Amino acid sequence: MDSQTNSLARAVSEAFAPGGVLSRAEPAYRPRAGQIAMAEAVAQAIEARRVLVVEAGTGVGKTYAYLVPALLSGQRVLVSTATRALQDQLFARDLPRLVHGLGLPLRMARLKGRSAYLCLERLDQVRQGRTAPQDPQVLRGVAAVERWARTTHTGDLAELPALDERSPVVPLVTSTKDNCLGSDCPHWQDCHVNRARRQALEADVVVINHHLLFADLDVRESGVAQLLPSTGVVVIDEAHQLNDTGVQFAGEALTSQQLIGYARDVLRTTQAHARGMADWLVLCATVEQAVRELRLQVAGTAAGSRLAWQGVTPQGLDAQRWRAALVRLGQSLRALLAPLAAMEAMAAELQRVHERGAVLLSRLAAFAASAEEDSVRWLEVGSQHLRMLASPLNISRIMRERLLGRSLEAGAAPEEGDAGEAGRVAWIFTSATLGSDAQLSWFTEPCGLRGAHVLRVDSPFDYANHAALYVPQPFAAPGSPAHGLQVAQLVRDAAERIGGRALVLTTTLKSLNLIGEQLRQSLGLFSNLEVLMQGQAPKLALMERFMAAGAMAPHGKDAGAGRGCILVASATFWEGVDLPGDVLQLVVIDKLPFPPPDDPLVEARARRLESVGRHAFHDYMLPEAAMALKQGAGRLIRSETDRGVLVVCDPRLQTMGYGAELMAALPPMRLLASKAEFHNALEALAATRGL
Repeated sequence: MDSQTNSLARAVSEAFAPGGVLSRAEPAYRPRAGQIAMAEAVAQAIEARRVLVVEAGTGVGKTYAYLVPALLSGQRVLVSTATRALQDQLFARDLPRLVHGLGLPLRMARLKGRSAYLCLERLDQVRQGRTAPQDPQVLRGVAAVERWARTTHTGDLAELPALDERSPVVPLVTSTKDNCLGSDCPHWQDCHVNRARRQALEADVVVINHHLLFADLDVRESGVAQLLPSTGVVVIDEAHQLNDTGVQFAGEALTSQQLIGYARDVLRTTQAHARGMADWLVLCATVEQAVRELRLQVAGTAAGSRLAWQGVTPQGLDAQRWRAALVRLGQSLRALLAPLAAMEAMAAELQRVHERGAVLLSRLAAFAASAEEDSVRWLEVGSQHLRMLASPLNISRIMRERLLGRSLEAGAAPEEGDAGEAGRVAWIFTSATLGSDAQLSWFTEPCGLRGAHVLRVDSPFDYANHAALYVPQPFAAPGSPAHGLQVAQLVRDAAERIGGRALVLTTTLKSLNLIGEQLRQSLGLFSNLEVLMQGQAPKLALMERFMAAGAMAPHGKDAGAGRGCILVASATFWEGVDLPGDVLQLVVIDKLPFPPPDDPLVEARARRLESVGRHAFHDYMLPEAAMALKQGAGRLIRSETDRGVLVVCDPRLQTMGYGAELMAALPPMRLLASKAEFHNALEALAATRGL
């Protein structure tokens, strides 16, 4: 093994050296100590087949740092990233460029969940009127999909940029594990999902996403289960999202949409295979009515609410009425299943819908009882739907028992011939934000990675000279009526000085709407600044509009020649936003991003820590806020030449004792001590732009 280790280490060193393959393939490449250190650590982990956790600061170049040793190792490589968009970027841009540069004859594949691919059978059903949409706009969307279906080779809906993934067209033309006909489907041989899985099984490098990784644990139907045993290297990029994604998939969910969709699928199936053999219309309508009655129990509860649900009734609901509605729903499902059970042998589709119904009834029974001790359960209220969810508090046990196998055993050397065995895999977890202590405990503890090898690689950016932090004092207390108004005033004043180029990150949707609307009202229709707000368009469209404005809009006296942009956003905009150059020069965070204490998952995790003698605020709330703050601040400086100012409109960052811990999580920016220094920094940004 020593010769193999030396061989991989030498190949990695040569690839990153001046004049090596990377410098020949990438004209802009130059050796960076942090990137090389990470690549060497990844090479060692691959040879030892162990677990490595790497926090790589922005600008390190972590993608190449893990890809180069992984590709050169000769092992099958599985890379999982956080979103489909990042998956597409890695597969379409980074991997082909690197594979070509290294001169390796590797087969690459991208595998997504079935909801990402066109289902030919479902499209046929729409075409034949069996699931005909009624909305003319939806019909036009289906027609566009049908035209594209004649030419696509992959069936990947991402090829249709005009089709938003939230469009009502998507569920009409894609399948789920529930409604897929399997080998009985007339399109089985041409199925885009099957083709993608076959290509993945034949490939040397496969790119998936975290959702697919966890969705496969129980269902074993996404294709990942077959990939893992023959994979030698698994890379989890954007690993900071792993726990949240895993918790989502490791639990149980039952939604009103599932139940109504099931009733309608039963009606369609029985009309085709068991017409007249039961009063299907009444039975299915009774299920739908029971679902509507259940939804009525949360009338008056704000959309987006998450109601804690440890007992038999969600918090704040009438126990007797909720129980009665659940019982009626269970009875209506059972009444529908009874004739299906007697007829399931008549057709495979009847058997399939009966099995689906049995699963839904079992899940409903579990939600009718009290929650399990080691889990958290809540009711999610949407504008048109309900979601019942139960999850473990973290993914530690799942990771250790079902994914990592022997890979975490300290010093465990691979035995000859076991390269392809499950549990003898090199696991690489990496992100720019994984923790604030030496062991990266914020990430490693909930993910069951205590004992893993840990590496921290600092960002190469010159934050001290290129970035500044301003905490306005005095300032209204967060949560007070004046706070949002003061944030809006500060943003307007600052953005006018630099011609827009400002991203406002809020901790709640309420703050987003308050600050955004206040900015719009105060600036008016004919201002040189345009206010963009999350929700008015898809995330990608908002970012493209922001970048276009930043590239065109001048500043100062010439500002009338173009309009600058202020983007007010929350949630997903705290990460995954890459706006390099001077299109973004000001990031404003409205307040410290502590987890909401009334969130059921947060409440349960805090309660668990307190029960074992730990301090929930210092051991959970504070590290969560530090990581979120670090993510938000990371939007500002994206390249070695970027310059900008970060503003945190929360005086607690300097007045409270815990502020020092939060400050330590931020990049080493210089501190602006007064409003005058803040204005000077903004004027300096405006004066140097374009030089």
